[in-house]
Amino acid sequence: MASQLLKIHPSDNVIVALRDLPVNADVAWAGSHYSLPYGVSAKHKFVTEDIETGGAIIMYGVLVGRASQPIKKGEPITTFNLKHDSQDYSTANRQPYTYIQPDVSKWEGRTFRGYHREDGRVGTYNYWLVVPLVFCENRNVLIMKDAFERELGYAQTDIYREHVRDFLHLYQSGDLRTIKSMEAFTEREPVRKKQERPFKNVDGVKFLTHEGGCGGTRADANTLCALFAAYAVHPNVAGITVLSLGCQNSELKTLEDEIKKRDPNFNKPFFAFEHQKGTEYSLMSGAIKETFMGVTKINEFERSDAPLSKLSVGLKCGGSDGFSGISANPVLGHLSDIVVGLGGQTLLAEFPELNGVEQELINRCVTEEKAAKFEKLMRDYAGKAEAVGSAFAFNPSPGNIKDGLITDAIKSAGAARKGGNAYITDVLNYTERATESGLQLVCTPGNDVEATTGQTAAGANIILFTTGLGTPTGNPICPVAKVATNTTLTNRMPDVIDFDCGPVVDGAQSLEQNAEALLEYVIRVASGELTKAQQLGQDDFIPWKRGVSL
Repeated sequence: MASQLLKIHPSDNVIVALRDLPVNADVAWAGSHYSLPYGVSAKHKFVTEDIETGGAIIMYGVLVGRASQPIKKGEPITTFNLKHDSQDYSTANRQPYTYIQPDVSKWEGRTFRGYHREDGRVGTYNYWLVVPLVFCENRNVLIMKDAFERELGYAQTDIYREHVRDFLHLYQSGDLRTIKSMEAFTEREPVRKKQERPFKNVDGVKFLTHEGGCGGTRADANTLCALFAAYAVHPNVAGITVLSLGCQNSELKTLEDEIKKRDPNFNKPFFAFEHQKGTEYSLMSGAIKETFMGVTKINEFERSDAPLSKLSVGLKCGGSDGFSGISANPVLGHLSDIVVGLGGQTLLAEFPELNGVEQELINRCVTEEKAAKFEKLMRDYAGKAEAVGSAFAFNPSPGNIKDGLITDAIKSAGAARKGGNAYITDVLNYTERATESGLQLVCTPGNDVEATTGQTAAGANIILFTTGLGTPTGNPICPVAKVATNTTLTNRMPDVIDFDCGPVVDGAQSLEQNAEALLEYVIRVASGELTKAQQLGQDDFIPWKRGVSL
């Protein structure tokens, strides 16, 4: 990729600019020459032939749009000359699919240091979880959060509080001029040594809040209970405290039933407290006491060696750019093929960002039943979006479009490359638990946090999140590592980005080399090395209400 251009698939009729190409530039690819009447920015594409109105634009070997007006050879595709279109799909049209697994012999015998659970799964972290069954309890959860994090050494540093304190002192001394003249801070200042943590084997006490549980539909309340049940049985969670008002739709019994569905032998410490049975003080003092005692208990767990087959890797992208489908996403795809080859799980989510590649994924499903489930979930989801005037075609954000993802099909074809080439062993609806090894499709929105929330519910014990524009997204119980598509982003946001796929674009590394380096990083994170999101305390959690969310 060290050249200026890239044609991704032999049948494509567009070429990607890897560098800014000026007006009237003459460029060559595979013996063909192109004169560019307009400048083409890096990450954008120009056509390799004259395209008439209605003509197909092919990228990644699939239909990604149709010309809304004639496009001359060498002209870039834009929102003015291209409209979204994609190939239809059907389980009835399944074609044979063959896949050659990469050689994984060098990884056999490798291990990470995780927490072994009684159900056979392995956690990458050891957390206690506190959840409210209804939004009425958010305040109490946040009070508990402040108390536990400050006293047990899990709180973030007070650097911003210190800034406000400094400004207050200047104000009280009548020196507003100094405050006005100060430049914005571009980097964190050296911070004081963090408080020592008394529980060495507990990676944190995590507190979730949300805006649901009552006042919405019963289906939403039941889904919320199912989501919390999925988190309760997650291998990164060793115990759970539940706060309930007592009269809400998301009933404690529903949560308990959902837990038993996922793990009939569930025996983690589980404490539930109902607010309407007494005063706030009795609720809080009881919850704090039992939670503290639970933390002392889970501190007895220790990390020990686990094979890489115990990894469950979520594959996610967000803040995507024109390099996403060229560098970071196919890097994740190769890593996924390695993990699958070792007997592990990989979880590909974001159904709105599989638009246009459905038939390929249907072909890759191991059974007709799995293929049919995927088709039904996709058609139901797309139908609901169209019914409210928000079709999948509207998915690309302004940032996506600015950076070269002109149609949803272009975005989706690149996003799907995170799933590599392996067979698809299962298809999971939202909140369903992954029980098979191999690559699996998880029904979630494309929305960053709704998707990572859902992937964690499926059982991901680490999520790899590719981004070309940058995002701080994290999750309370599952480490989320940000993988940059380009080195410029890595250098601009070093406090957010964990791994750089820019060497693939620059030609310094092959996809395979970069993927293997990323897998080494995954092993370190699974063994306790904190991601940037964990260091920042970026604990994002948004339940999907199953309405239209792209």
